[in-house]
Amino acid sequence: MFGFSPQQIVIDLVVIAMLLLVTLPFHEFAHALAAYRLGDSTARLFGRLTLDPRVHLDPVGALLLVFTVIFGFGLGWAKPTPVNPMNLRYGKWGEAIVAAAGPLSNLALAIAAAIPLRFILATNLHIDFLETVLLLFVVYNVLLMVFNLIPIPPLDGSKVLYALLDPRTAYTVRPMLEQYGPMLLLLLVLLPSFGGVNPLGQIFGLIVDPIVGLLTGVSLR
Repeated sequence: MFGFSPQQIVIDLVVIAMLLLVTLPFHEFAHALAAYRLGDSTARLFGRLTLDPRVHLDPVGALLLVFTVIFGFGLGWAKPTPVNPMNLRYGKWGEAIVAAAGPLSNLALAIAAAIPLRFILATNLHIDFLETVLLLFVVYNVLLMVFNLIPIPPLDGSKVLYALLDPRTAYTVRPMLEQYGPMLLLLLVLLPSFGGVNPLGQIFGLIVDPIVGLLTGVSLR
């Protein structure tokens, strides 16, 4: 037994449900909607232009999310949204806009949850359970936003990076990143487990904590 309290288990289950039913579907829907608005109907043809969580569910990503939320850091994914960059307007910028739409949707959800949390805290209502759930929902959405903006494939930030680079550099760098990026990302995630440095933890500490503090007025330190 891990000694988890019944209240903590309930909080974890509520947060997991919100992430699986709201956060991940909304993230993928944002990709699909941005692509559709920019001229690519691929996601719509595959039935992904919807907020229905069932069509976005990835069993492995969902199971990992459940496991990691229970242990306090939360990492998972939904089924990737199919996009054909050749159909998008604005070339590389269209691809970058579609990619950025996902992380921006996480920011929008974090802001939406932060508003009632600030109201509860400002009025001293002391609804501890709701405060905790809302704060965790903000934290995980900001965490997912920052994580997805890391410029390493297959994360969304890689598409943004390609758009920012000049065409010659992007042509040179993209094949190498696409080939080795997933392995590099896996290494960054697993490195702390083997007693190494924790670059992702340092990045999150520098970026996630201040954003959460700005949105909620709550310090995570």
